[in-house]
Amino acid sequence: MPQPEEAESARPLWRDRNFNVFWVSQTLSVAGDSFAYIAIPLLVLNVTGSVAQMGLLTGVAGAASICAGIFAGILADRLDRRTLLICCDLARLVLYGLIPLVWAFGPQVWLLYVVLPLSEAIGMVFQVTYVTAVRNLVEGDRITEANGRLYATAAAAGVGGPLLAGVVSGQFGPTAAIAINAASFAVSAAGLYFVRFNRPEAGAPAPARQKPWQELLAGARFLWRHPVLRSLTILLSFFIFFTLGMTDVLIYHLKHDLGHSDGTVGTVLAVAAAGTIAGAVLVAPVRRRLGFGVTWIGALATSGLAMAGVGLSGRVPVIAALMAVYLCGVSVAGICSMSLRQQVTPDHLLGRVTSAFWTIHFSLGPVGAAVLTWGAGGYGVTVICLLAGTACLLIATTALFTPIRRPAPEQSAPTVS
Repeated sequence: MPQPEEAESARPLWRDRNFNVFWVSQTLSVAGDSFAYIAIPLLVLNVTGSVAQMGLLTGVAGAASICAGIFAGILADRLDRRTLLICCDLARLVLYGLIPLVWAFGPQVWLLYVVLPLSEAIGMVFQVTYVTAVRNLVEGDRITEANGRLYATAAAAGVGGPLLAGVVSGQFGPTAAIAINAASFAVSAAGLYFVRFNRPEAGAPAPARQKPWQELLAGARFLWRHPVLRSLTILLSFFIFFTLGMTDVLIYHLKHDLGHSDGTVGTVLAVAAAGTIAGAVLVAPVRRRLGFGVTWIGALATSGLAMAGVGLSGRVPVIAALMAVYLCGVSVAGICSMSLRQQVTPDHLLGRVTSAFWTIHFSLGPVGAAVLTWGAGGYGVTVICLLAGTACLLIATTALFTPIRRPAPEQSAPTVS
């Protein structure tokens, strides 16, 4: 007769109350975030008419996010994760709620330079803790499926949210859209209040107190000592170098080379987003059937081929379909990578490992985006897409000669931290 723990693990994910409450509340929160994504630029442009102001605000907010990312892992590993997530949501509820309240008495652009950097910094802490929370929410063999569902609905909300935000901003003004975003954090906090996270495994090592610099480096050390995670981190850093600017290159191709309208650009991006959702839905069954190595390597190779095809095509339907395939591959590879980190990292290190991975992974991204877009303007989109696509194929080929090729690296002996 199955024990209660076995019955709980065998129960389908859609019948898991904890996961479903978390899933619904976080999907609504992502939809709310997309309202601010549209409304903040509109608010700045309506008041100042300056794109430069928006660029400066985005830069300051981005810097705050990166700085917070350095310490977010320590907070996620040292504090109660459920409480930390709720506090992050409540703090952002207050910060974003200030904007429509203050704006009711007149525009105050200075407030955005306070609210947005603080909110982005808190948002980074939330995101790192969110990744660790999934590990405490579902069993290890269901992590990939859980990430796929969360990723799929987040992608769908990211498509539908901006459309609704545009309607709300047009009818009631950008501050109304920002108020909806603030309310979404209340929904998220309420959902988290009713979620129960699993406690760390019995017998797991207690987190030892270390010096601050040792705390910061603990995640990077674990990544380096784990053969699969080390290879993934290195190869994905090069992958992001060649792909982060792909959306800008696509828009340039459609507008400059092919002469299409903004509406066409939006349609192509919406179709492409369907690829992200498809990848998130497919990743769990594909990984179960083919194993980690084949799934991850195949996803990167598929993305590379699709990217090369974009540069060779001059037909909008073909470009949209290829971009959907490209983002499907990116989605599958990304969820596989994240799920593996959650499965093999000791719970007391997961926050710092997540922070270290994101910091290393994205370090080459801004440089790559600048190089890619500069190259597209100087040498043409075809050359750049072929170059980037070939680079992705080389990365996938290189992975064949690394421990990434293993079908079930999560079953390997744990690395000592």
